Amino acid sequence: MAVKLLMTWDIRPGREQEYFEFVVREFMPGIQRIGLKPSEAWVTTYGDQPQIMTGMLAESSEEMQHAIDSEEWEALRDQLLEYVVNLESKVIEAKGGFQM
Repeated sequence: MAVKLLMTWDIRPGREQEYFEFVVREFMPGIQRIGLKPSEAWVTTYGDQPQIMTGMLAESSEEMQHAIDSEEWEALRDQLLEYVVNLESKVIEAKGGFQM
C-alpha cells in the first residue's frame, strides 16, 4: 500500500529567496535520492492555514520508514528548519486527489 508524507510549514519572514533556492537545489533532489516521490505542493495565499503544504509518496510504509529514518532525511529536515517555522508532518495512506 502506497503511503504519503504530508508536511506543512511557514517560511521565515525575510528568508523567502534563500528558502526557494534551498528547496529547488537541495531539498527536492535530496528527497528523491532517499526514495520519496514528490506528489504535490500547495501555497496558501489567503486565510489562516500553513503557508506551504507538500506531499511525498513511497510505495510502502516500510520504504517510507526507511527514508525518514535515514541520516540524509535528518540533515534535509534540519536544513529546512533554517528557513521555516511551524513544521508539521504525518504519514497517511495515499489516496487519489488532495489530502490533508
